[in-house]
Amino acid sequence: MRSYAIGDIHGQLDLLRAAHARIAADRAVCADHAAPVIHIGDLVDRGPDSAGVLEFLASGVAAGDPWIVLRGNHDRMLSGFLDNPAYHDPGLRSELSWLNPRLGGAATLASYGVDHAETRPLPEVHAEARQKVPAAHRRLLAKAPLWHLRGEVLFVHAGIRPGVDLRDQVEDDLLWIRAPFLEDSRDHGALVIHGHTALDQATHFGNRVDIDSGAAFGGPLTAVVVEGRAVWELTDAGRRPLLSR
Repeated sequence: MRSYAIGDIHGQLDLLRAAHARIAADRAVCADHAAPVIHIGDLVDRGPDSAGVLEFLASGVAAGDPWIVLRGNHDRMLSGFLDNPAYHDPGLRSELSWLNPRLGGAATLASYGVDHAETRPLPEVHAEARQKVPAAHRRLLAKAPLWHLRGEVLFVHAGIRPGVDLRDQVEDDLLWIRAPFLEDSRDHGALVIHGHTALDQATHFGNRVDIDSGAAFGGPLTAVVVEGRAVWELTDAGRRPLLSR
């Protein structure tokens, strides 16, 4: 059972297109055009073209491409802001807001032509954002699932609460969890492929694989192919095995 996955995109449209090109090259070798591509969430924020990323993904899904677009914490913050300008994500520290430069929300709004969002009156910014963010982009975010289980592999944005049945996991953990998941070396049943915690490169930890390679901070955007529980990173030269540390 083959699946493809792409790490945290964060508004990097050019890197997303290149990741899909690497997947297309691997598909051609395998003669497999049906295996799904799971986008691990955090589609938006920090990078220069979140609007372009959402348009690329929404268009592909509408065209029937076998793509699954998971929700990340940054995607939830965008949706929350569009619904209510006073929205504060429960996973975010109280002193921060989505428009804080550390979070990158203003960069997302700028990609839609909503400029200087961090310095203008909030109601004005909110009204303009609701006008300029296409309904198709909002639908993509609203319908994005929290996880995808395929064979022996679970795809999720941040991780899972160890020891809790998948059906009982809560959204805040799936989008935000770090230490309790990252520090747990137990087998989770399925191999967990996730993002959210940026590393210098995709890394296999045995029970989980972190594919957030820091595209938000100038790093590359990782694409992997998974067959059973075996994982390869896709490079311009082909597959590179990701072996457990």
